[in-house]
This record gives sequence, C-alpha cells and structure tokens, in this order.
Amino acid sequence: MKIFSKFGRRGLYRSRRGVLLGVCRGLAEYFDFSVTWVRVLTVVAFIFTGFWPVGVLYIVMALVMKPAPAVTPQTEDEEEFYHSYADSRKMALGRLKRTYDTLERRLRRLEDVVTSRDFDWDQRANGRS
Repeated sequence: MKIFSKFGRRGLYRSRRGVLLGVCRGLAEYFDFSVTWVRVLTVVAFIFTGFWPVGVLYIVMALVMKPAPAVTPQTEDEEEFYHSYADSRKMALGRLKRTYDTLERRLRRLEDVVTSRDFDWDQRANGRS
C-alpha cells in the first residue's frame, strides 16, 4: 500500500502495519521493494555489524519517520493538519484548542442571549412561553 496524496507527492512514512515500529515496511513501500527483502537485509546488517550500529539507526529512523496517516488526506487542509500534527503535536493541539475556544465562546454568547431577561420578556410578549 503506497501512500500517495491527491497532489502527487508520496512520503516516507512508518507503516502502521509493520511488525516492529513499521520502519522496514515503510522503507519497502517508499522504495517499492519487497518488505521481506528489506527485513532480511536488516537482519543480516544486525548480524554482521553487531547490534549497536544498525539498532541505533533503526531506532533513530523510527523516531524521525512520521507514522503513516490512518486515513489518506483528501484535501489540502486535511494534509496540512496531518503534517502539523505529525511534525509538532503541540502545534496541532494548539490548533484544536483554538477551535474549541472559538466554539465555546459562541456557545456562551448563545447561552447569554437565551438566559437573558430580555429574551424571557420577548418570549412572553410573543406568546411562546
């Protein structure tokens, strides 16, 4: 399964269907190799170089590569949000908080109108109590 965006770009992502952090499957999908061969080459590299060089590289790649989107973004806004979330969760949480704060302010204004005395009198005057 290749991750292609609507805009023709394809990215290097950690696969969500991978065995161990999804690095090998992500590399295989990006370079269009068989995942089996990528895993075999990784294991051979582990054996012949010792654990540390390849192990550290594998962990660094797992930390650097973004996880593949669960749902392929359909619009530019969705793709922008995914990349902002994957790059900086703090920035994405800030964006969600701003959206929540805006909705909360609108709801408070609505509550203020509905619970005001003027609203009560208007309702009584129009016979809708």
